[in-house]
Amino acid sequence: MEQRQAMWIPLAGLGVGVAIGLVSGLTIPSQFARYTAVAVLSALDSIVGATRATIEKRYRNRIFISGLIGNTVLAVVLAFLGERLGIDLYLAAVVAFGVRLFENASRIRQHLVG
Repeated sequence: MEQRQAMWIPLAGLGVGVAIGLVSGLTIPSQFARYTAVAVLSALDSIVGATRATIEKRYRNRIFISGLIGNTVLAVVLAFLGERLGIDLYLAAVVAFGVRLFENASRIRQHLVG
């Protein structure tokens, strides 16, 4: 499969997942909102990072899977500990993943535009 075509597979999967989520009418209880937010942000970070690695021809599935699971677990644990301590510790994960998302998106754009 050509490299550019393979790059769009994770993004297509993300699009299908979002569409299914919107159509299904699934609602998340408000007490789980922080956990869901950091888990989704972590997954998005992993997908965008994998897309960047694919463009740069250095994608490795083992790195992607371990990062996806490890980052998601760490983010949810931070949210849980913050909730127990009474502080908004989940914001650390939101900031970290947000910075990484914008950095990876910028690199992808640079590769695609020229």
